[in-house]
Amino acid sequence: MTQSGIFGLGTPEHCYLEFDLRDGARAVELVTAVAALTGPLSTGGGVNLVVGFRPELWAGVEPDGIPPGLRGFTEPIVGVDGFAMPATQHDAWLWIAGGNRTAVFNNARNVVDALAEVATVATEVTGWLYQYDRDLTGFIDGTENPSLLAAPAVAVIAAGAGAGSSVVLVQQWRHDSAGFESLTVEEQEQVIGRTKADSVELDEGVMPATSHVSRTVVEEEGEELKIFRRNTAFGTVTDHGTMFVGFSSEQRRLEIMLRRMAGSEDGVRDALTRYTTPVTGAYYLVPSLPSLSAFTPEEDD
Repeated sequence: MTQSGIFGLGTPEHCYLEFDLRDGARAVELVTAVAALTGPLSTGGGVNLVVGFRPELWAGVEPDGIPPGLRGFTEPIVGVDGFAMPATQHDAWLWIAGGNRTAVFNNARNVVDALAEVATVATEVTGWLYQYDRDLTGFIDGTENPSLLAAPAVAVIAAGAGAGSSVVLVQQWRHDSAGFESLTVEEQEQVIGRTKADSVELDEGVMPATSHVSRTVVEEEGEELKIFRRNTAFGTVTDHGTMFVGFSSEQRRLEIMLRRMAGSEDGVRDALTRYTTPVTGAYYLVPSLPSLSAFTPEEDD
């Protein structure tokens, strides 16, 4: 059974927390502490919780519960023109989402308090839905997303090691809003590869090879390699951007997209990266509920 919050659409308020193990703490202690979070969260009400672990950490506590070769984001992806995507891997990632800021804030504090003895907060980002389904460029975000009926087949490992789990890529992208907004709408559409008003993909004859669509829509043997995006906006009026949260049944799909955006292999860089800058990058294994519940502490009599 997969963590249901992955598919919990419609929550307008979000908090993303990354944690690192304290010196002397063991990985199993962190996993156990995270597995015990059901209680604090249920008392706040109205929130979803999704938890993930650095692949190497999870492999250390559940060797049979992770796909072979899954690894953390430990090396930057170097592209062309001096562009690079940084590697900022941490030990655990917790995503709290809810219908109002108060519930998310209170439950996030409960999470931090519950893990305080074994882990420290490495990063904290507040996210929200912007104009329901658009990002801060003004374009609709997630047009390529599969429907909720099809999403599990895209986002969840179906069988074998880690069945019921998901691989998530988490990246914080800072926007140069002034630079992007200095473009005409037609120029913006050339950068994205879709119309701004209604997100219709540009015709093949006018779609630039550098457009975001051209670089991120990948096909193999005629089949598109889809992922399931749960992006939000983050930040302030003067410092803001997109929190990219992409779930996949395999890490390879995510890595291909990143390399294509950077132009690592063919020298063609995603035009959107001229106006957005990645400042973080990490992969996490989001374990299935049965796998996580195996670490739930027994209640005292």
